[in-house]
Amino acid sequence: MFNHDVLNFNVEKFSLGAFNPNFGGVDGGRIDPSLGVGLRRTDTKEPIAIVSDSYEPVQYLNIVENLEQSIAMSGIDLDGAVFQTNVIGNGEQLELTAKFNAEATTIDGRNDVVTPQFKFRTSHNRTWANNGMMGYFRSACYNTLVDGNKLAYVYGRHSKKFSVTSFASKIRAASDFIANDGMDQMKVWYNTTVDRDAAISLFTKTLAKRMDNVTKKEVANKVMLSNLMKTFDEENRHLIGRGNYEGYAKQNKGTMWTAYQAATAWSTHVGDNAKNQANSRVLREDKVRKMLASNAWKELEVV
Repeated sequence: MFNHDVLNFNVEKFSLGAFNPNFGGVDGGRIDPSLGVGLRRTDTKEPIAIVSDSYEPVQYLNIVENLEQSIAMSGIDLDGAVFQTNVIGNGEQLELTAKFNAEATTIDGRNDVVTPQFKFRTSHNRTWANNGMMGYFRSACYNTLVDGNKLAYVYGRHSKKFSVTSFASKIRAASDFIANDGMDQMKVWYNTTVDRDAAISLFTKTLAKRMDNVTKKEVANKVMLSNLMKTFDEENRHLIGRGNYEGYAKQNKGTMWTAYQAATAWSTHVGDNAKNQANSRVLREDKVRKMLASNAWKELEVV
């Protein structure tokens, strides 16, 4: 399944008082031992983080093997599945993605394909606890589609305790939800009209909302709002206009589906300027999830 070769390293604790020129600090690399202990790779001795004395690292490979057992036991169709393993930095973070292509389906009955996708993140530098959930992947735009529900959700501090059978059942239940209730919901969005003013209002109240430093009132982030609406318009030209851009322009409207795509495009494609793209995606995906739970979004369904 996942690439074990890039996970073929362990981490260990070491004394911060020990000389380590790679770790920064003062006096040629020495760091105050009262801060805790260091965490480093055993193969390269590269430092990764400062942790508490009581912290017990769990090796990435152990975590991945447990996840693989859960996926295999879940009964989800693995034919044509794609597994990606992304070790970030020198091992500080790990991001796993599994796309279950055999269980893909279409929103429009033609070529708008949506695929169940599982993402899992963990870290050795304490930026991410063990966390993962099932969602969707849209082939047309390479968007990771965030679901308002936390499907097959697993979260916890770094611990050796992990129930393979329990998580396997969560993956199966999430896959069943996606194939039935989840797809039904998306089809509702696909067929629910949203005019441009309503989309502007949605994004102003959610993703493009910011606090004015002077007035201390919530206002729109105009640059972000403009970018979201640009994607909204592009999606509408493809899905509604079907190439008839002049005809589309006269309608001046879209759907909940295209508004959703504008939001997930923003959360997926963070740009090369992001200091840590993986961290940025996590934060943005959470904001999209909150948008889907907002009154502003729910009101679109009843307009």
